[in-house]
Amino acid sequence: MDQDKYLSISAITRYLKHKFDCDAHLNRVFLKGEISNFKAHTTGHFYFSLKDEQSKINAIMFRTYASQVSFVPMEGMKVLVIGRISVYEATGGYQIYVEDMQEDGVGNLYIAFEKLKKKLALEGLFAEVHKKPIPKIPERIGIVTAPTGAAIKDILSTLKRRFPFCETFLFPALVQGENAALDIATKIRLAEQYDIDILIVGRGGGSIEDLWPFNEEIVARAIYECSIPVISAVGHEVDYTIADFVADLRAPTPTGAAEIAVPHVNDLNTLLKQLSIRLQENIYQKINYNKLYLESVKGSFVIKNPMIMYENKKQQLDLIWERFNRSVMRKLEMEQHRFDRMKSNYLLQNPKELYQKHIMQLQGILEKLELLNPLGVLKRGYSLAYIDDNILKSVHDVQVSDLIDLKLQDGGLRLQVLEVKEEDYGREESSV
Repeated sequence: MDQDKYLSISAITRYLKHKFDCDAHLNRVFLKGEISNFKAHTTGHFYFSLKDEQSKINAIMFRTYASQVSFVPMEGMKVLVIGRISVYEATGGYQIYVEDMQEDGVGNLYIAFEKLKKKLALEGLFAEVHKKPIPKIPERIGIVTAPTGAAIKDILSTLKRRFPFCETFLFPALVQGENAALDIATKIRLAEQYDIDILIVGRGGGSIEDLWPFNEEIVARAIYECSIPVISAVGHEVDYTIADFVADLRAPTPTGAAEIAVPHVNDLNTLLKQLSIRLQENIYQKINYNKLYLESVKGSFVIKNPMIMYENKKQQLDLIWERFNRSVMRKLEMEQHRFDRMKSNYLLQNPKELYQKHIMQLQGILEKLELLNPLGVLKRGYSLAYIDDNILKSVHDVQVSDLIDLKLQDGGLRLQVLEVKEEDYGREESSV
């Protein structure tokens, strides 16, 4: 068998790379497409993909060229790039080495993302005031994610390693595709029917299209309305979704969500030991303090000489009793003196004179009242004239033919006016 005809993988890859590099049409190409799977490396290089409706090509932009880009590349952006096409020998895949990149508008998904983000922010769904605190030591944790894949494995393994005492509940959901958003929202609401302390919602990494269900409004509102504290764990650290902004806490990865959700058992053991030491020290300090206090009490003068305290109190009681007796006696003497003065009063000793005095005062008052009595003038020959039960004071108050009641000492008369006469200082005038 002639094996010289067979080439190694490296040989054929180098040959293809040589063909690409020698093709003038591929040394400088102009492409337009949408950024996907973008990653800014710590070295300053950009790694991403360019895609359109049907195809995708991997792209790399080295730091020298990346530093000259005047905008921040993001998922979903449409861009115009200039570069060369070559083969990456390690994988045998072809890619474009970008030397220049310009914005060509924003992708439809990115536009939808920003529009929904702005709408929900105005409604207050992202406000810190609505964020629920994450329990420090949860007993039951719910997980809304795909039942298979790296995300659920990472979460479960991390929870078991860090805090194996907590109980986990998996609510399997679609995390990619047309019906994923509705399924995720349904499972979040289902989790509320269980006694769960924390709910982790998320999935592993992927393109913006793969992560899009977590940018849907139905998922955002389900998280916002959830009564359980929610930790979002969608994609990688550089990936941000609407779910991250609504959730009570964002984790950079599913593994990070598990690390945030529970403490490490070793840390708890250390904390318990520290608390135990502090508790023992406090108990010892309290005991020693009470011992010293007891010794000071036992050695006190009063304890050693209890009768002295009794004698002091007895002496105080005697003094109080004496003051009380003196006060009572002074009060009695004052009342006796007042009583004696009342007994020696002249009027009390001569009550008849007091009676006569009051009789004389009463008679004087009656005489004054009699003088003021308007009927008393009748006894002296005068009379009172009334018209319509009112005392008649002036001739102007009557007219001819009016009836007048005249009251005398021993009776009354009713008279009819035949003529009205007016008198003015002795002069006599008549009027009809």
